[in-house]
Amino acid sequence: MNQLRNTALGIALGFVFVCNVPRVKAAEPANHVLHLQDGWRMESSCKVEKPGTQVSTSAFSDAMWYPATVPTTVTSALVKLKKYPDPDFGMNLRKLPGVTYPIGSNFSNMDMRQDSPFMVPWWFRKTFVLPAADKGKTLWLYFGGINYRANIFLNGKQIGTYDDVAGAWRTYEFNITDAALPGRQNVLAVEVFSPTAKDLAITFVDWNPSPPDKNMGLFRDVEIRTSGPVAIRYPAVMSKVDPDGKAHLTVTAFLKNGSKQEISGQLKGKIEGVEFSQDIPLKAGEEKNVTFDTAEFPQLNFDHPRLWWPAQMGTPELYKLDLRFEINGQSSDSSQTSFGIREVTSELNTANHRVFSINGKKLLIRGGGWSPDMMLRENPQRLRDEFAYVRDMGLNTIRLEGKLETDDFFNLADQQGILVMAGWCCCDAWEHWSEWTPEELPIAKASLRDQIYRLRSHPSLLVWLNGSDNPPPPDVEQAYLDIEKQLQWPNPVISSATAKVTTVSGESGVKMSGPYEYVAPSYWMEDSFGATHPQSCNQGGCGGGYGFNSETSPGPAVPPIESIETMLPKEHWWPIDDWWNFHAGGENFKDLHVFTDALNARHGPTTTLEDYTFKSQVQSYEGIRAMYEAYSRNKYTSGGVIQWMLNNAWPSMIWHLFDFYLRPGGGYFGAKTAMQPLNPLYGYDDHSIYLVNSRYEDAKQVKVATKLLNLDMSEKFFNESTVDVPADGVIKVVAIPEIVGLSPTYFVALKVSDSAGKVLGSNFYWLSTKPETLDWAKSTWFNTPTLSYADFTALSQLPKVKLRVTEHSERKADQEITHVTLENPSTSLAFFIRLKLKKGAAGPEILPVLWQDNYVSLLPGEKRDLTAEYRASELGTEKPVIEVRGWNTE
Repeated sequence: MNQLRNTALGIALGFVFVCNVPRVKAAEPANHVLHLQDGWRMESSCKVEKPGTQVSTSAFSDAMWYPATVPTTVTSALVKLKKYPDPDFGMNLRKLPGVTYPIGSNFSNMDMRQDSPFMVPWWFRKTFVLPAADKGKTLWLYFGGINYRANIFLNGKQIGTYDDVAGAWRTYEFNITDAALPGRQNVLAVEVFSPTAKDLAITFVDWNPSPPDKNMGLFRDVEIRTSGPVAIRYPAVMSKVDPDGKAHLTVTAFLKNGSKQEISGQLKGKIEGVEFSQDIPLKAGEEKNVTFDTAEFPQLNFDHPRLWWPAQMGTPELYKLDLRFEINGQSSDSSQTSFGIREVTSELNTANHRVFSINGKKLLIRGGGWSPDMMLRENPQRLRDEFAYVRDMGLNTIRLEGKLETDDFFNLADQQGILVMAGWCCCDAWEHWSEWTPEELPIAKASLRDQIYRLRSHPSLLVWLNGSDNPPPPDVEQAYLDIEKQLQWPNPVISSATAKVTTVSGESGVKMSGPYEYVAPSYWMEDSFGATHPQSCNQGGCGGGYGFNSETSPGPAVPPIESIETMLPKEHWWPIDDWWNFHAGGENFKDLHVFTDALNARHGPTTTLEDYTFKSQVQSYEGIRAMYEAYSRNKYTSGGVIQWMLNNAWPSMIWHLFDFYLRPGGGYFGAKTAMQPLNPLYGYDDHSIYLVNSRYEDAKQVKVATKLLNLDMSEKFFNESTVDVPADGVIKVVAIPEIVGLSPTYFVALKVSDSAGKVLGSNFYWLSTKPETLDWAKSTWFNTPTLSYADFTALSQLPKVKLRVTEHSERKADQEITHVTLENPSTSLAFFIRLKLKKGAAGPEILPVLWQDNYVSLLPGEKRDLTAEYRASELGTEKPVIEVRGWNTE
C-alpha cells in the first residue's frame, strides 16, 4: 500500500488544506492488493429470482441493476443516482420510501415496516479479473464493513453465510484460494441484510434522523489481497516511555497460515536500523499472535527516541515498522506500518476524576464529538478539511461514540497529532444487554476484537470506552477486558462515558452529566467541584468545569444565515417552523425553544431571519467559549471536556462547532479564542482575570492588560500586570473590584503581550449588570433552567460605525492567503464583526476557510490585521472579495 503521506504543510498556522489528496492507506505489502471499488451493480432481492450460486457466475446478467461504487450504503447509492431527492434538503428525507418512523425518534430501536424496500436483502455484484500472476498465491477476500448480515458468493461458491457474517463493526477476511480464478473473470455477489432493532448495528441516537435503510450495505472497502502461504495482519508497536525519555517497544503481529500444511518460517522485523527476528512454526490453517518484547529482544530499547506528541505539545513523530515472513528464505508476505513512540496513561486524582498524561506530561483534553455522514458517504478531501478545522481551533481530541472511522481517518489523526477517544455507542442494542440473545455476546466480542486489532497500532488513540451511557454488566465488561488484555491494547480503558461505578473496574473517573441544552455562560464556572447548590444532574455532578466531562454542550448551534438558506426552501426561512425543528435533534431536542427563549430574553425579540441568525452567533460564541474556558482555568481539577458535538451528519441546527457546509460560525471562534495558547479569560464566578498557558513552556514577563468599559466606551477600570505563568499552568492576574456607575451592558477587554509589545492573546466579553441566575434545583441530565437572564438589549443602542477595510491576497503553492486590515476610526465600539470571503463580488462564500480570527470587536481607534487561508482552486477565474458585516457597522 501507499506510504503515509504528510499532509500538514506549514504556512502561518503550521498546516494548510491539501488539494486532491487520495485517502491515506496503510502501507501495502509487496504482494498485490486489488481494490474492488468501481463497477459494482446493486439490486433489490425482490427483483432477483436466482440463488447466489447462480448470481455469482458469468452466465448471470446484471445489466438492469443499479450501478454503484463501494464503499456505499443502498440509500447512498440510490441518492447518488438521483433516484431519490437530496435527503439533506428541507424535509426530503421524509419522502424516501421506508421513512415512516415518527420524527425525532430513534429509528435504530424500531423494526422496519414490512412494506419498506429495505426490509428485504439487496444484492451487490462485481465482476473483475485477477492477474494471471496470482496463480499459486494465497488469495484473501477482505471486507472492511458490512451492515448488517450477508451471504457471500464467489464464482458460484458460497464463502460466507448469514449466520457467520453478522455485525456492522466486524471486519471479514476469507481465504478464497480454492474459489478464485487467476487470469480469468471472477464474479463476487454479496446478499446484504439490513439490521433489525435487536442488532448491534449503527445508530445516530438523537443527533439526527436515520436513512430508511439503516445504512445497510458494503460501507467500507472491499479488497482482494495476495500473499504466500502465510500472511501478516495487524502489525503494531506498543511503547513504554520512561521519565528520562527512554522507550521500550513491544512489536506484535497476527499471522495466518492459509495453506493446508504445517509451515515453519521466520518473522523478521526492522525499525530504521534496528532488526529482530524469530522462528515461527504454524500448523495447517493456524492463526496466532506473535510478539517481540524487550526481555528477549533488548534492541527494542530506544535510548533517544523521537517521541510522538499531540499537536499542541510537540511534533507527532512517526516511525516505520517493516515486517517480513520468510519460508526457506523466500518472502511469503511483508508489511510496512507507521507507528509513534508514546505512552498514554491516566490516573484518578483525589476526587476520583480522571486526568490523562502522555509521555509523562499531563494533558487537558479539549475535544469534540464526531459524526460521520448520515449515509456514511466517504469524502477524503472533506475529511482533511474537517481535520484542518480541528487543528485551527486548537482542539486536541475527537471522540467517536460507536461510529468507528476509516483507516484514512486514523492515519490522518496520527500524522496531525489529534487524539481519538473511541468506544461503543449508547441507546440501541449495544446497551440493551438485558435483551441480548445468546447470539449477541459473540458478535460483540468479535466486533471488539476486530476493532482493537485495527486501532491498537495508531498513536492517536487515547482511550477505549467499553460503554457509553452505561457500563456493561459484569460478564460483558469482563469479556471485553479479557479481549483488550489479550490483544495488548496499549491505552487506558474506561467502563463507560459516565460516572457509574462497576464491580469489575470500579470508578470510571469521568462524568456524562450534560448539559446538552442552552445554559447561561456563567453555568460552567458557577458549578464548581464541591458546589452546594441543589441539583439533580447525572451521577458525577452537573456539567461545570471539574472532572472529565465526556460529552456536554451549551445547546443548539444555529448556523449563519447562508446555511439556513441552503438547507431549507425559501418559504420556510422565517419564522421558525417545523421544517427548522426537523433539522434539530431527536427525543428531548426536537426544537430550539430553550435557545430561542434565551436569545429573545437577553437581546430582545428577533424579528427577521438575519437578526435571529446573527444574534445566534453571538450567543453561541459566548456559550462555547465559557465552557472551554471553565475547564481550562480549572485544570487539573478538571481533566477535560468533549463538546457535543464537533460536526454534523447532515445540515443541523444543533450541536456543532462548524456546520455541515463547513461554515464556521460564532461557536467555532468562541472555541478558538478559548484555546489560544495564551488565553486571558474572565471568571464569571469571581469576576477575576486569569491567564491560561496551554503551551508546554514557561511564559515569563508577559503583560496582561484589563479594561472595563461602559457602553459609551468610558473606562471604568484598568489594570496592567506583568506576570510569569508556568508551562501548562494557570495564574490569577487580578480581581475586578465592585464598580458603581456601570451601564446595563458593559465590556471587559483583555490583552496579553510580550516585553516588546507583541500581542500574544486577547479576549473580549460583553456583560450585564442584571445577574443571570440558574435554577439548579430543577437541573436535569440535559439542562439547568435559567431563572433570570442577562440584559443585552442596550447593545441595540450602539452607534453605527463605518470601518476602514483594506485587503490584498497572495498565492503560496496551491493556497491563497487573503490579508484583511480592519480599522475602527470612530469613538464607539464596533461590535461582533463578521468577515465573509466571497468568490467575486456576487459569488458564493468560499469554504472551507481558515480565518485567523472572526466575529471580532474593535475598540475606538483599534486596528487588526487578519488572514484567511483557503484553496486557490476555489476561486476559479474570480478574485477574492471580503464582505464585512457587524452588529453596528454601516
